Amino acid sequence: MGHLGIGVLASGRGSNFQSIIDAVERGYLRVTLRVLVTDNPEAFAIERAKNHGIEHLVMRPKEFASREEYFERIAAELKRRGVYLVVLAGFMRIVGKPLIDAFPGRIMNIHPALLPSFPGLHGQRQALDYGVKISGCTVHFVDEGMDTGPVIIQAAVPVSPDDTEETLSERILKLEHRIFPEAIRLYAEGRLRVEGKAVKIFGYELDKGHIVNPLLRH
Repeated sequence: MGHLGIGVLASGRGSNFQSIIDAVERGYLRVTLRVLVTDNPEAFAIERAKNHGIEHLVMRPKEFASREEYFERIAAELKRRGVYLVVLAGFMRIVGKPLIDAFPGRIMNIHPALLPSFPGLHGQRQALDYGVKISGCTVHFVDEGMDTGPVIIQAAVPVSPDDTEETLSERILKLEHRIFPEAIRLYAEGRLRVEGKAVKIFGYELDKGHIVNPLLRH
């Protein structure tokens, strides 16, 4: 597929954006980062874009007549820059239909929980409140629901009894930084195919190990 044009949407510090930049710069990801779009003029993601020579656009919803117009404009700006795959790296808005229609099956998101469990905001806090023993993160394709699209890749971490939202979030984030570039790489290499709700991955080896928490004593 050559060098795939990527557009990144982010609202905050952009640590997942940085992990993608790093993967590109070390040659692991053969894609071109065309543009960062943010809804937050204070987002630290902007500094990351500047530091690596990536164009950035600040587009705030309040400057548009409607939510539909806002996402129509984002789609137009992305297409104008040759973006083929849209990556949501901490974009704190539900993507509008005009953007989904403009990039069907070509929008990825990362979520700090093992979907379909704990969609929406504060997935880590939801996991702790529910008392789960294993949590993690998910890269998925975006549809019109709230974190409901087909799952591409997941990673899991054990949850400790003394975890706080902050400690669990930090442990999950380290895995986010590993699986998001990997999902983009699989897509760029043409190794993903969506069949219904499932994403089939080609040339993929399954690690047959397992996580058990707490540990079994034999």
